[in-house]
Amino acid sequence: MRVLGIESSCDETGVALYDSAKGLLAQGLYSQIDLHAAYGGVVPELASRDHVRKLLPLIQQTLHDAGLTLTDIDGVAYTAGPGLVGALMVGAATGRAMAWALNVPAIAVHHMEGHLLAPLLEDNPPQPPFVALLVSGGHTQLMQVNALGDYVLLGETLDDAAGEAFDKTAKLMGLPYPGGPQLAKAALSGRQGAFKFSRPMVNRPGLDFSFSGLKTQVLLAWQASTQTEQDMADIALAFEEAVVDTLAIKCERALELTGCSRLVVSGGVGANRYLRDQLQQRTAKRDAQVFFPRLDLCTDNGAMIAYAGYLRLAAGQSEPPVVACKPRWDLAGLPPLSHVAP
Repeated sequence: MRVLGIESSCDETGVALYDSAKGLLAQGLYSQIDLHAAYGGVVPELASRDHVRKLLPLIQQTLHDAGLTLTDIDGVAYTAGPGLVGALMVGAATGRAMAWALNVPAIAVHHMEGHLLAPLLEDNPPQPPFVALLVSGGHTQLMQVNALGDYVLLGETLDDAAGEAFDKTAKLMGLPYPGGPQLAKAALSGRQGAFKFSRPMVNRPGLDFSFSGLKTQVLLAWQASTQTEQDMADIALAFEEAVVDTLAIKCERALELTGCSRLVVSGGVGANRYLRDQLQQRTAKRDAQVFFPRLDLCTDNGAMIAYAGYLRLAAGQSEPPVVACKPRWDLAGLPPLSHVAP
């Protein structure tokens, strides 16, 4: 089965082709970073319009790269949520219309399930049960994955997501958009121990997160400093350490609570090298394993949507010929896929 995947939940247009026999055939990605940089963040209406301009040419290019035509497609998968409603509608309308015209099934994919399943595209995929840390600009969640499609929410952020906290913290120190990667880069020059920030909610029971207070601590520290490049680097390092340490502590608790020995980390913040290093060290001490997708599959992409869509189409699931999206969508409420081989 060959599935075309379409991702348009926010500010990146992603397209990919997945073949159940050959794996990922081709993928294309267009980022809107330059478009939104002047505004310091994503402008939803501009994002939607740019998806309209870029999606069809990107589909054509991806088909060309794979050496295929539209008639070679057996199914279409598109992100239906969560995300920006206008951006989601572009992908949903395009995917649903293509499926109708080609007389093939279409499936609406949960954006975060795509992230969760991205590590399964690697050569040595993790097998359920495992704990998944979904950490991005819009979400920070810990999920217990009993089987494919069988998800239990263990904890989530009560305010800012980790990636959102990175971006907002970078912005208040004057770093350019997108701030998260810029802050992580600045942290490389930071001096250990120059600043110290709290690890929010680690002394409370449960697996929920909260990062909004860290922004206030950074703001106060930045205002009290001389605001040199070294101050920025030192604060960036202290902030990164606080966020990563908090995520790592909660991951260890989740592994202990569930009895799992495998941890999957997905989402844009999963590309953070300090987070990867810390989780690899901590899981090794527990005689556990941690799995990450390759860097280009951490951020939003069509490959994860094509793969998640394939699994659901192979399970006999599909959508009626209606264009619809779900800007808010509970991942734990998805139907199971335990009888489908990954």
